[in-house]
Amino acid sequence: MDKQTIGAIEAFVQAKLQEDKSGHGMDHIERVVRNAQKIAQTEVCDEFVVAAAAYLHDVADEKLVEDQGRAYQEIVDVLQKNNVSAKKIEHILYIIKNLSFSQELEGTTKELSIEGQIVQDADRLDAMGAIGIIRTIYYGGHKGNKIYDPTIKPRLLQNKSEYREESTIINHFYEKILLLNDRLNTPYAKTIGKQRQEFLENFLTEFLEEWE
Repeated sequence: MDKQTIGAIEAFVQAKLQEDKSGHGMDHIERVVRNAQKIAQTEVCDEFVVAAAAYLHDVADEKLVEDQGRAYQEIVDVLQKNNVSAKKIEHILYIIKNLSFSQELEGTTKELSIEGQIVQDADRLDAMGAIGIIRTIYYGGHKGNKIYDPTIKPRLLQNKSEYREESTIINHFYEKILLLNDRLNTPYAKTIGKQRQEFLENFLTEFLEEWE
C-alpha cells in the first residue's frame, strides 16, 4: 500500500471535515479506517482501495455537502494528482457511492466488491455500540431533534425521503441503528457487531425504564 498517497488522501479529508459538527469528523473517519484495516486483514482484498475509500467515504455525503457533483470531482482530482490509476479511482468512487443505508431503502444500491463490503462494515460498526450511541445523540442534537416522545412511534422506513424526515433521537435507533447488525457483510464485522448490538439493546432498555 502506498503510504505517501494515503497520507495525501488523509490530509485532503482532514481539510474537508475539520469543521464538522455532525459526528462525521476526522475522529469518525480514523475509526472507520482502523476498523476497515482490521477487517481487511481477514479478507483477500486490495488494501489500498479499502483505506482510500474508508478515508473518503463521507467527503461527498449528501448530508454534509451542498454540491455532491463538485465534491466527487474534488475526490477524483486529489486521486489523479497522486497518480492513482483510473481503474482504482473508478473502484473507490463506486464504493463511496453505494455504501449508504438510505440507498438500500430506495433499492438503488449495487453489489459491492469485497473492498466495498469491508468499508461499509467499518462505517456501520462506528454507528453501533457506545460510540454509535454518542454519535446518534450528537447528530440528533445537531439537527435539533427531540430526545424522545412516546407519542411518536418509530417508523418502518420505506424510502430515502422518509429517512430524511426528522424524528426523535431514540426513534432513530429503532429506524436505523438497530437494523445495521443484520446488514453486516464480513465474519469479523459480525463478531464485533454482535457485541455492540447487545450493548445498544441494553442501553435502550435502561433508557426506557428511566424515562418511565
